[in-house]
Amino acid sequence: MNKTDKIYVAGHRGLVGSAIVRNLKSKGYNNIVGRTHKELELTDQQAVRAFFEEERPDVVVLAAAKVGGINANNTTPAEFIYDNMQVQCNVIHCCHQYGVKKLLFLGSTCIYPKMAPQPIPEDALLTGPLETTNEAYAVAKIAGMEMCKFYKRQYGDDFISCMPTNLYGPHDNYDLNGSHVLPAMIRKFHEAKLNHAPSVELWGTGTPLREFLYVDDMADACVFLLENYNGEQHVNIGTGKEITIKELAEMVKKTVGFEGEIIWNDSMPDGTPRKLTDVTKLHSLGWRHKVELEEGIRMAYDWFRENVDHARMNGR
Repeated sequence: MNKTDKIYVAGHRGLVGSAIVRNLKSKGYNNIVGRTHKELELTDQQAVRAFFEEERPDVVVLAAAKVGGINANNTTPAEFIYDNMQVQCNVIHCCHQYGVKKLLFLGSTCIYPKMAPQPIPEDALLTGPLETTNEAYAVAKIAGMEMCKFYKRQYGDDFISCMPTNLYGPHDNYDLNGSHVLPAMIRKFHEAKLNHAPSVELWGTGTPLREFLYVDDMADACVFLLENYNGEQHVNIGTGKEITIKELAEMVKKTVGFEGEIIWNDSMPDGTPRKLTDVTKLHSLGWRHKVELEEGIRMAYDWFRENVDHARMNGR
């Protein structure tokens, strides 16, 4: 990439997109284009074509997606697969039609089989059944990643994909009906502390193992790949470190300063029992994460407290 390239970041105001914009600007990439959801509906094929016709971006980062936690994925799977497939098809095909010289597509580690080998290598893709609680989202993301691969194979387009692990940080979603586990914990413990509640209820047993990556580290890895990678296979982005949900809860509880009890509702689903990425490929390319989990949770909570009045809460 050149510093003068026009870079379109789809989803530039979300958790992932905003972090990528911050990282690009910190490295001297200032010709960045973004559109809000109201300004550009990415599921609208004609609107997407009109945008590409007008802006002619040199580089595209596809970070826009319909995302959510277990409850949202379980209750609205048709919306998850339809919306994400529409967005991906429209943006990826326009990148080809309008000669975009570099596209980075962001997937999710939920694309891997439920019982994938641990840590999960990139070649575990499509080797077994998916976790049912987020299958619709996973299928859509697999399709987007495969599109990039086949456009590269057939046309020689420099379209690459990456698979970030569980992310958290500034501009996260704190709506309890659609948020992921870490921001949900931050909000629950924070509100329980303010309300002097005796306890906080969390879903599941607390036994699943998860990996968490601070979103600004993820963004740094994405820009690193844009600058240094053009392979056909996707690249895992993670820390290579894992923690139980129960240990995570205790860490968040301590950071927030909540002194009550944690009650585990084991009638609710746990999701995949373990999900740790194999980051050997990313390390071999020369990139490693910098922010460790305890420090990252502290920074995420600081951001939440400072921005609670306009954070994404209750669907807004």
